[in-house]
Amino acid sequence: MKKKALQKASLLCTSITLLACSNMDNRTDFTKMAQHDLNIIAERKSLDWRQLDDIGSTNYLTDLIQDRELDALIDLALNENPSLQKTALTLKASLWQLKSVHGEQLPSVVANIGTDRTKNNDTNYSAGLSISWELDLWQKLADSEKSSAKTLESDKALYQASQDSLVASVMKTWLALTAKQHAVEIEQKRLALLESNEDLIVKRFKNGLDNLEALDEARTSTSQSRANLLEYQENFAIKKRELERLIGTSQTINIPINIDYPEVSFTFDNLHQQRLQRRPDLKSAYLNIEAADLNLSVAYKDMLPTFSLSAALSDSADSPGAAFFTAPIWSLAAQLSQPLYKGGQLKAAKEVAKLKTAQAYQEYRDTLLTAVNEVENAMGQEVVLQQQVRHISAALESSQNNLTQYQKKYRNGLIDLNELITVQKTTFDLEAQLDELIYSHLENRITLGLALGLGVQK
Repeated sequence: MKKKALQKASLLCTSITLLACSNMDNRTDFTKMAQHDLNIIAERKSLDWRQLDDIGSTNYLTDLIQDRELDALIDLALNENPSLQKTALTLKASLWQLKSVHGEQLPSVVANIGTDRTKNNDTNYSAGLSISWELDLWQKLADSEKSSAKTLESDKALYQASQDSLVASVMKTWLALTAKQHAVEIEQKRLALLESNEDLIVKRFKNGLDNLEALDEARTSTSQSRANLLEYQENFAIKKRELERLIGTSQTINIPINIDYPEVSFTFDNLHQQRLQRRPDLKSAYLNIEAADLNLSVAYKDMLPTFSLSAALSDSADSPGAAFFTAPIWSLAAQLSQPLYKGGQLKAAKEVAKLKTAQAYQEYRDTLLTAVNEVENAMGQEVVLQQQVRHISAALESSQNNLTQYQKKYRNGLIDLNELITVQKTTFDLEAQLDELIYSHLENRITLGLALGLGVQK
């Protein structure tokens, strides 16, 4: 009778095991789908992106601008930025989580000692030592550890992405300081000229050579320029405070400002072979799929039987010394457990794990499409800004030549002052527009480098 019951139990465990294993074979391989999506994108964009390939080599964001002052600011930001330090602490927590999961595969050892007093005031001392170990027959514990390892690698990639984003922000803000300083200088020159024009118009008005409308218009332009100058000066101060925040300090620091824009190198080597694979956020999203898939394996294997071994050693005596295993009692046990019913918890956990894997795949697709969009937008801006800089440079050169001719004509009395002021305004407007375009062009090159996965050297 006992033999038949044991056979039935064994048959039931075997059936459940085979059913769980068969379900594992029907799972969707989202990692292959993710790699397929990346390959499709690479093939479609190969010709469009080949124009980025050039002689030379740009491997990191910091290769785009060679400047010692900037390098010092970047090093300071990487060491002191609080947001980056918070991400680093999250990474350390993931490392300890991996060590904790690894410990589940190792035997567990527990020691205990106790004492009790009976009704007759007799004192009894006891000591015990127990060892338990779950055999990882189905590699469930190993899969759980692998999943934690994938999560750790994903967190490392996110940390790298945070570093890259921080460095790009420092570089852009550092460039913006030069741009804001140029805006202040251009407006100061404009204001000085407007004040000179206003003084001249006042003299002409007093001599009856000009009217009140011209004087009011001159004063309006001068006041507007003063207001603009205050705005530009505050914009410069805002960017300086932003840079101080990025490098992790609340104190005012001395940041040398470049007189001219630095050269931003834009030579990429063999990007048709690298491209988006270098992006840490894409790597992190792919690792999340692998981690979720391993968690799904664990959810399936939770339905399978578990086999564990345990050993215990215990002793008791009327004195503490005698209780430490002078005449111990030992026991050894093996246990095979098969979950039969848990109110649907195991099935629900499996379905949740499947959905999380599918969700991780969709997050990967979203990250991939975002990456492609960022690259193409930056590439489009690169072309447009190059052309705009060329056209506005030509326009400024023509306007400066025109201004020289108008100044000669004004001195010879061939034109009135209002015509000269109009040409002066156009020249200053073009100078300010060109400087803003140059800054936008250099900033966009940093954006493009970041979009292509050019990061910080580890």
